[in-house]
Amino acid sequence: MLVRMAGELRVRPEYFLRDTYESDRPTFLRSLSSTLVRDLAYQKAQMQWLHEASYIISHYVDLPEVDIPDVLAGADYTQLRDEDLEQIALDLRRHWNLGEGPSGDIVALMERIGVVVATIPMNTTKLDGLCSWSPIDGRPHVLLATDKMSFPRRQMDAAHELAHAILHRSVPAEEFEANLRMIERQAFRLGSAFLMPSTSYPHEVRRCSLAVLANLKERWRVSIKAQIKRLYDLDIIPEDLSLQLYKLYSAKGWSKGEPLDQHWPIQQPRALRDSLNLIVDNGVRSKADLLATEFTISATDVELLCGLSPGWFERDAAEVVTLKRTALDGQAAPQSEGQVIAFPDRHRR
Repeated sequence: MLVRMAGELRVRPEYFLRDTYESDRPTFLRSLSSTLVRDLAYQKAQMQWLHEASYIISHYVDLPEVDIPDVLAGADYTQLRDEDLEQIALDLRRHWNLGEGPSGDIVALMERIGVVVATIPMNTTKLDGLCSWSPIDGRPHVLLATDKMSFPRRQMDAAHELAHAILHRSVPAEEFEANLRMIERQAFRLGSAFLMPSTSYPHEVRRCSLAVLANLKERWRVSIKAQIKRLYDLDIIPEDLSLQLYKLYSAKGWSKGEPLDQHWPIQQPRALRDSLNLIVDNGVRSKADLLATEFTISATDVELLCGLSPGWFERDAAEVVTLKRTALDGQAAPQSEGQVIAFPDRHRR
Protein backbone atom coordinates (compact mmCIF):
# COMPACT_ATOMS: atom_id res chain seq x y z
CA MET A 1 0.00 0.00 0.00
CA LEU A 2 2.73 2.47 1.00
CA VAL A 3 4.80 1.67 -2.09
CA ARG A 4 1.78 2.11 -4.36
CA MET A 5 0.90 5.47 -2.79
CA ALA A 6 4.51 6.60 -3.13
CA GLY A 7 4.50 5.67 -6.81
CA GLU A 8 1.30 7.60 -7.48
CA LEU A 9 2.67 10.70 -5.72
CA ARG A 10 6.16 10.38 -7.27
CA VAL A 11 7.89 10.19 -3.89
CA ARG A 12 9.93 7.56 -2.08
CA PRO A 13 8.13 5.49 0.60
CA GLU A 14 10.36 7.22 3.17
CA TYR A 15 8.41 10.40 2.41
CA PHE A 16 5.57 9.16 4.61
CA LEU A 17 7.95 8.33 7.47
CA ARG A 18 9.83 11.64 7.57
CA ASP A 19 9.49 14.19 10.34
CA THR A 20 6.73 16.69 9.62
CA TYR A 21 6.69 20.30 10.68
CA GLU A 22 3.46 22.15 11.30
CA SER A 23 3.22 25.93 11.28
CA ASP A 24 0.55 28.17 12.77
CA ARG A 25 1.42 30.79 10.15
CA PRO A 26 -0.41 30.96 6.83
CA THR A 27 0.97 30.57 3.35
CA PHE A 28 0.24 33.80 1.50
CA LEU A 29 -1.43 33.17 -1.83
CA ARG A 30 -2.68 35.83 -4.19
CA SER A 31 -6.23 35.42 -5.54
CA LEU A 32 -7.05 32.96 -2.76
CA SER A 33 -10.79 33.51 -2.99
CA SER A 34 -10.96 32.36 -6.63
CA THR A 35 -8.42 29.56 -6.40
CA LEU A 36 -9.67 26.00 -6.80
CA VAL A 37 -9.18 23.76 -3.79
CA ARG A 38 -7.22 21.31 -5.96
CA ASP A 39 -4.81 24.00 -7.17
CA LEU A 40 -4.43 25.37 -3.66
CA ALA A 41 -3.52 21.98 -2.19
CA TYR A 42 -1.00 21.33 -4.96
CA GLN A 43 0.79 24.65 -4.49
CA LYS A 44 0.90 24.27 -0.71
CA ALA A 45 2.48 20.84 -1.20
CA GLN A 46 5.07 22.39 -3.53
CA MET A 47 5.85 24.99 -0.87
CA GLN A 48 6.31 22.30 1.77
CA TRP A 49 8.67 20.42 -0.55
CA LEU A 50 10.62 23.63 -1.14
CA HIS A 51 10.99 24.07 2.64
CA GLU A 52 12.40 20.57 2.94
CA ALA A 53 14.66 20.79 -0.12
CA SER A 54 16.32 24.01 1.03
CA TYR A 55 16.73 22.62 4.54
CA ILE A 56 18.51 19.53 3.18
CA ILE A 57 20.78 21.67 1.04
CA SER A 58 21.58 23.91 4.01
CA HIS A 59 23.21 20.91 5.72
CA TYR A 60 26.02 21.16 3.17
CA VAL A 61 26.04 24.78 1.99
CA ASP A 62 25.81 28.06 3.87
CA LEU A 63 22.87 29.84 2.30
CA PRO A 64 22.84 33.64 2.71
CA GLU A 65 21.81 34.88 6.13
CA VAL A 66 18.28 36.24 6.32
CA ASP A 67 18.50 40.03 6.22
CA ILE A 68 14.93 41.25 6.61
CA PRO A 69 14.66 44.08 9.14
CA ASP A 70 11.81 44.22 11.64
CA VAL A 71 9.99 47.17 10.11
CA LEU A 72 6.97 46.82 12.39
CA ALA A 73 8.97 46.87 15.64
CA GLY A 74 6.10 45.22 17.49
CA ALA A 75 3.35 47.30 15.89
CA ASP A 76 0.11 45.72 14.66
CA TYR A 77 0.08 45.26 10.89
CA THR A 78 -3.63 46.13 10.82
CA GLN A 79 -2.80 49.68 11.94
CA LEU A 80 -0.46 50.44 9.05
CA ARG A 81 -1.40 53.51 7.00
CA ASP A 82 -0.48 54.11 3.38
CA GLU A 83 2.13 56.68 4.44
CA ASP A 84 3.66 54.06 6.75
CA LEU A 85 4.05 51.65 3.84
CA GLU A 86 5.63 54.37 1.70
CA GLN A 87 8.18 55.07 4.44
CA ILE A 88 8.88 51.38 4.97
CA ALA A 89 9.68 51.05 1.26
CA LEU A 90 12.22 53.89 1.48
CA ASP A 91 13.72 52.45 4.69
CA LEU A 92 14.14 49.05 3.06
CA ARG A 93 15.88 50.55 0.05
CA ARG A 94 18.30 52.36 2.36
CA HIS A 95 18.87 49.22 4.41
CA TRP A 96 19.78 47.24 1.29
CA ASN A 97 21.73 50.13 -0.31
CA LEU A 98 19.49 50.34 -3.37
CA GLY A 99 19.20 54.10 -3.72
CA GLU A 100 15.98 55.57 -5.10
CA GLY A 101 16.30 54.77 -8.81
CA PRO A 102 15.04 51.76 -10.75
CA SER A 103 15.70 48.52 -8.92
CA GLY A 104 17.57 45.55 -10.30
CA ASP A 105 16.22 42.02 -10.44
CA ILE A 106 14.05 41.58 -7.32
CA VAL A 107 14.52 37.80 -7.37
CA ALA A 108 18.30 38.26 -7.25
CA LEU A 109 17.86 40.70 -4.34
CA MET A 110 15.65 38.23 -2.49
CA GLU A 111 18.26 35.50 -2.81
CA ARG A 112 20.98 37.86 -1.55
CA ILE A 113 18.99 38.63 1.59
CA GLY A 114 18.33 34.98 2.38
CA VAL A 115 14.93 34.34 0.82
CA VAL A 116 14.66 30.94 -0.89
CA VAL A 117 13.02 31.45 -4.29
CA ALA A 118 11.74 28.92 -6.80
CA THR A 119 9.79 29.37 -10.02
CA ILE A 120 7.34 26.74 -11.21
CA PRO A 121 4.40 26.49 -13.60
CA MET A 122 1.25 26.70 -11.49
CA ASN A 123 -1.05 25.68 -14.33
CA THR A 124 -3.69 28.20 -13.30
CA THR A 125 -4.28 31.87 -14.00
CA LYS A 126 -5.56 32.33 -10.45
CA LEU A 127 -2.16 32.18 -8.75
CA ASP A 128 0.86 34.42 -9.26
CA GLY A 129 2.95 33.50 -6.24
CA LEU A 130 3.13 32.14 -2.70
CA CYS A 131 5.11 33.19 0.35
CA SER A 132 5.73 31.24 3.54
CA TRP A 133 8.16 31.34 6.46
CA SER A 134 9.44 27.81 6.99
CA PRO A 135 8.81 26.26 10.42
CA ILE A 136 11.89 24.08 9.82
CA ASP A 137 14.59 26.73 9.62
CA GLY A 138 12.79 30.05 10.08
CA ARG A 139 13.65 31.17 6.57
CA PRO A 140 11.23 32.87 4.13
CA HIS A 141 10.39 30.92 0.98
CA VAL A 142 8.71 32.21 -2.17
CA LEU A 143 7.23 30.34 -5.13
CA LEU A 144 6.64 32.38 -8.28
CA ALA A 145 4.54 31.30 -11.24
CA THR A 146 6.17 30.98 -14.64
CA ASP A 147 2.76 31.22 -16.33
CA LYS A 148 2.10 34.52 -18.18
CA MET A 149 5.72 35.43 -17.57
CA SER A 150 7.46 38.66 -18.47
CA PHE A 151 10.23 40.43 -16.58
CA PRO A 152 8.08 43.43 -15.47
CA ARG A 153 5.32 41.06 -14.38
CA ARG A 154 7.76 38.97 -12.37
CA GLN A 155 9.26 42.09 -10.77
CA MET A 156 5.86 43.03 -9.35
CA ASP A 157 5.01 39.47 -8.33
CA ALA A 158 8.36 39.11 -6.54
CA ALA A 159 8.03 42.50 -4.82
CA HIS A 160 4.52 41.54 -3.71
CA GLU A 161 5.67 38.28 -2.13
CA LEU A 162 8.67 40.00 -0.53
CA ALA A 163 6.21 42.48 1.00
CA HIS A 164 4.30 39.58 2.56
CA ALA A 165 7.53 38.21 4.05
CA ILE A 166 8.31 41.63 5.51
CA LEU A 167 4.88 42.67 6.81
CA HIS A 168 2.94 39.52 7.56
CA ARG A 169 5.29 36.99 9.10
CA SER A 170 3.43 37.02 12.41
CA VAL A 171 -0.12 36.93 11.06
CA PRO A 172 -1.96 34.02 12.74
CA ALA A 173 -3.55 31.57 10.35
CA GLU A 174 -7.01 32.22 11.80
CA GLU A 175 -6.71 35.92 10.88
CA PHE A 176 -5.53 35.38 7.35
CA GLU A 177 -8.79 34.82 5.50
CA ALA A 178 -10.68 37.34 7.63
CA ASN A 179 -8.14 40.06 6.78
CA LEU A 180 -7.22 38.84 3.30
CA ARG A 181 -8.31 42.00 1.50
CA MET A 182 -6.24 44.22 3.82
CA ILE A 183 -3.24 41.89 3.70
CA GLU A 184 -3.22 41.79 -0.11
CA ARG A 185 -3.70 45.55 -0.41
CA GLN A 186 -0.77 46.18 1.95
CA ALA A 187 1.48 43.81 0.03
CA PHE A 188 0.61 45.43 -3.29
CA ARG A 189 1.13 48.95 -1.92
CA LEU A 190 4.50 48.12 -0.37
CA GLY A 191 5.63 46.21 -3.46
CA SER A 192 4.68 49.12 -5.72
CA ALA A 193 6.33 51.67 -3.41
CA PHE A 194 9.48 49.57 -3.36
CA LEU A 195 9.67 49.39 -7.17
CA MET A 196 8.58 53.01 -7.75
CA PRO A 197 9.67 55.14 -4.77
CA SER A 198 7.49 58.14 -4.00
CA THR A 199 10.59 60.35 -3.78
CA SER A 200 11.84 59.68 -7.30
CA TYR A 201 9.50 57.92 -9.74
CA PRO A 202 6.72 60.60 -9.77
CA HIS A 203 9.20 63.34 -10.70
CA GLU A 204 9.81 61.59 -14.03
CA VAL A 205 6.12 61.67 -15.01
CA ARG A 206 5.92 65.03 -16.80
CA ARG A 207 2.50 64.23 -18.22
CA CYS A 208 0.41 61.10 -18.09
CA SER A 209 -0.32 59.14 -21.25
CA LEU A 210 0.17 55.54 -22.29
CA ALA A 211 3.07 56.59 -24.51
CA VAL A 212 4.81 58.33 -21.61
CA LEU A 213 4.25 55.33 -19.34
CA ALA A 214 5.62 53.00 -22.02
CA ASN A 215 8.82 55.07 -22.10
CA LEU A 216 9.01 54.98 -18.31
CA LYS A 217 8.51 51.22 -18.41
CA GLU A 218 11.77 50.88 -20.31
CA ARG A 219 13.63 52.69 -17.53
CA TRP A 220 11.78 51.44 -14.42
CA ARG A 221 10.96 47.95 -15.72
CA VAL A 222 7.46 48.06 -14.26
CA SER A 223 4.31 47.35 -16.26
CA ILE A 224 2.24 50.20 -17.67
CA LYS A 225 -0.81 48.97 -15.78
CA ALA A 226 1.06 48.98 -12.47
CA GLN A 227 2.26 52.51 -13.18
CA ILE A 228 -1.32 53.74 -13.69
CA LYS A 229 -2.28 52.27 -10.31
CA ARG A 230 0.80 53.78 -8.67
CA LEU A 231 0.07 57.27 -9.99
CA TYR A 232 -3.52 57.02 -8.78
CA ASP A 233 -2.44 55.78 -5.34
CA LEU A 234 -0.08 58.75 -5.00
CA ASP A 235 -2.88 61.19 -5.97
CA ILE A 236 -0.92 62.30 -9.02
CA ILE A 237 -3.78 61.49 -11.37
CA PRO A 238 -7.50 61.60 -10.52
CA GLU A 239 -9.78 58.60 -10.67
CA ASP A 240 -11.44 59.64 -13.93
CA LEU A 241 -8.07 59.85 -15.71
CA SER A 242 -6.98 56.48 -14.35
CA LEU A 243 -10.22 54.92 -15.63
CA GLN A 244 -9.69 56.55 -19.01
CA LEU A 245 -6.15 55.15 -19.19
CA TYR A 246 -7.36 51.67 -18.23
CA LYS A 247 -9.97 51.80 -21.02
CA LEU A 248 -7.38 52.85 -23.58
CA TYR A 249 -5.08 50.15 -22.24
CA SER A 250 -7.74 47.46 -22.75
CA ALA A 251 -8.68 48.82 -26.19
CA LYS A 252 -5.08 48.33 -27.32
CA GLY A 253 -5.23 44.69 -26.23
CA TRP A 254 -2.46 45.17 -23.70
CA SER A 255 -4.22 43.04 -21.09
CA LYS A 256 -2.80 40.06 -23.01
CA GLY A 257 0.66 41.53 -23.34
CA GLU A 258 2.25 44.97 -23.14
CA PRO A 259 4.92 46.59 -25.29
CA LEU A 260 8.45 45.72 -24.09
CA ASP A 261 7.24 42.69 -22.12
CA GLN A 262 9.89 40.52 -23.77
CA HIS A 263 12.55 43.24 -23.81
CA TRP A 264 14.45 41.81 -20.82
CA PRO A 265 15.62 38.22 -20.33
CA ILE A 266 14.32 36.51 -17.22
CA GLN A 267 17.06 35.13 -15.02
CA GLN A 268 16.10 32.12 -12.93
CA PRO A 269 16.78 31.77 -9.19
CA ARG A 270 20.21 30.26 -8.72
CA ALA A 271 20.91 29.70 -5.01
CA LEU A 272 19.55 26.15 -4.78
CA ARG A 273 20.78 25.19 -8.25
CA ASP A 274 24.30 26.47 -7.61
CA SER A 275 24.34 24.81 -4.18
CA LEU A 276 23.52 21.36 -5.57
CA ASN A 277 26.09 21.75 -8.33
CA LEU A 278 28.64 22.74 -5.68
CA ILE A 279 27.83 19.71 -3.54
CA VAL A 280 28.11 17.27 -6.45
CA ASP A 281 31.06 18.87 -8.27
CA ASN A 282 33.14 18.84 -5.09
CA GLY A 283 32.39 15.19 -4.39
CA VAL A 284 30.56 15.87 -1.13
CA ARG A 285 27.59 13.74 -2.21
CA SER A 286 26.76 12.09 -5.51
CA LYS A 287 23.52 12.70 -7.34
CA ALA A 288 22.41 9.12 -6.71
CA ASP A 289 23.27 9.41 -3.04
CA LEU A 290 21.28 12.62 -2.65
CA LEU A 291 18.21 10.99 -4.17
CA ALA A 292 18.59 7.77 -2.21
CA THR A 293 19.31 9.17 1.24
CA GLU A 294 18.33 12.85 1.39
CA PHE A 295 15.43 13.83 -0.86
CA THR A 296 12.20 11.92 -0.44
CA ILE A 297 10.49 13.51 -3.44
CA SER A 298 11.14 12.57 -7.06
CA ALA A 299 14.14 13.69 -9.09
CA THR A 300 11.76 15.57 -11.40
CA ASP A 301 10.32 17.58 -8.52
CA VAL A 302 13.74 18.38 -7.06
CA GLU A 303 14.91 19.54 -10.48
CA LEU A 304 11.86 21.76 -10.87
CA LEU A 305 12.02 23.36 -7.43
CA CYS A 306 15.79 23.86 -7.50
CA GLY A 307 15.91 25.28 -11.02
CA LEU A 308 17.93 22.39 -12.45
CA SER A 309 17.62 21.39 -16.08
CA PRO A 310 15.34 18.38 -16.70
CA GLY A 311 17.27 15.12 -16.38
CA TRP A 312 20.05 16.68 -14.25
CA PHE A 313 20.08 13.74 -11.85
CA GLU A 314 20.46 11.27 -14.73
CA ARG A 315 23.48 12.94 -16.31
CA ASP A 316 26.97 11.97 -15.23
CA ALA A 317 29.78 14.49 -14.98
CA ALA A 318 31.35 15.34 -18.31
CA GLU A 319 34.47 13.45 -19.32
CA VAL A 320 37.69 15.43 -18.98
CA VAL A 321 39.12 16.27 -22.42
CA THR A 322 42.91 16.00 -22.70
CA LEU A 323 45.41 16.92 -25.40
CA LYS A 324 46.87 14.23 -27.64
CA ARG A 325 50.26 12.91 -26.64
CA THR A 326 51.87 14.29 -29.82
CA ALA A 327 50.76 17.80 -28.97
CA LEU A 328 52.12 17.47 -25.46
CA ASP A 329 55.48 16.32 -26.86
CA GLY A 330 55.55 19.21 -29.31
CA GLN A 331 55.88 16.87 -32.33
CA ALA A 332 52.91 18.29 -34.19
CA ALA A 333 53.01 21.80 -32.84
CA PRO A 334 54.70 24.67 -34.70
CA GLN A 335 57.71 26.25 -33.07
CA SER A 336 56.49 29.82 -33.45
CA GLU A 337 55.37 31.79 -30.43
CA GLY A 338 51.82 31.03 -29.38
CA GLN A 339 49.06 33.60 -29.83
CA VAL A 340 46.55 34.36 -27.10
CA ILE A 341 43.02 34.28 -28.48
CA ALA A 342 40.43 36.24 -26.47
CA PHE A 343 37.02 34.76 -25.82
CA PRO A 344 34.21 36.55 -27.62
CA ASP A 345 32.57 39.31 -25.63
CA ARG A 346 29.33 37.72 -24.51
CA HIS A 347 28.01 40.71 -22.63
CA ARG A 348 24.71 42.04 -23.88
CA ARG A 349 25.12 45.42 -25.47
